[in-house]
Amino acid sequence: MTDDHEPTPAEQAAVEDRVVEDVLASFDGTPDPRLKQVMRSLTRHLHAFIRDVRLTEREWNTAIEFLTAVGDITDDERQEFVLLSDVLGASMQTIAVNNRSYAGATEATVFGPFFVEDSPEIPLGGDLAGSAPGQPCWVEGTVTDTEGAPVPGARIEVWECDEDGFYDVQHSDGRVAGRAHLHSDADGRYRFWGLTPVPYPIPHDGPVGRMLEAAGRSPVRAAHLHFMVTAAGLRTLVTHIFVEGDPQLAIGDCVFGVKDSLVKRFEQQDPGTPTPDGRELGDRTWARCRFDVVLAPAGS
Repeated sequence: MTDDHEPTPAEQAAVEDRVVEDVLASFDGTPDPRLKQVMRSLTRHLHAFIRDVRLTEREWNTAIEFLTAVGDITDDERQEFVLLSDVLGASMQTIAVNNRSYAGATEATVFGPFFVEDSPEIPLGGDLAGSAPGQPCWVEGTVTDTEGAPVPGARIEVWECDEDGFYDVQHSDGRVAGRAHLHSDADGRYRFWGLTPVPYPIPHDGPVGRMLEAAGRSPVRAAHLHFMVTAAGLRTLVTHIFVEGDPQLAIGDCVFGVKDSLVKRFEQQDPGTPTPDGRELGDRTWARCRFDVVLAPAGS
């Protein structure tokens, strides 16, 4: 096998070049200009990769088997292709390309595979945890635009795992817990009870998990709380907040989602400390966090 230090003979390179040219030419008649651009670029990069690593037929077959397994395990509740995209950093790169920095707007990060449409609505100050176990956590903040003007009526979707590291959709009993949506008030303020985030492993009992194990990589995500914030005339924000002091931050987030601006202080509160809304927690500890959301203009 030719290694990185042995140049490909000119005659062989010409054969390989011809394959690339033939595939590129097959897209010449593609009616959609964008599809034509994407497919031709994909062809160039894919063939360059194959030639760069001198991919063996055995490796090619292994790749086909791997992708087939990713498809086989994917269903309505588990999106293994999203996991694959996440752990390869493709999700974060796509987010970076599509969410340019804008005048102090809150940074975006990965969507993740556990979002579910039609979450229950809670009032301001409501509790999204439901039956999910964990330390109570009070989260509050504002939603503004980049000029500092409050954004009333912004829809704020929030979802998270429980203290055992599981999202509700990972259970088979149809429970809805650890997820909800609410709306900012007339002054752009919001508040709710959730759970203090904890680190957890992504599902790693499938092909993506086996790939991480083979690569010697951890499947663990840094502790985080998911947000999706939407408002008319403003860019939809999909993001997380992470827990300051979480040891996993030093080890690394397996989907590369951490950004310094999204690491927030979750202040631990002793038992008996008065809560912001008068909720009685008895002898339980709790935490509180502030997260002010800044939305960029639509189309920015």
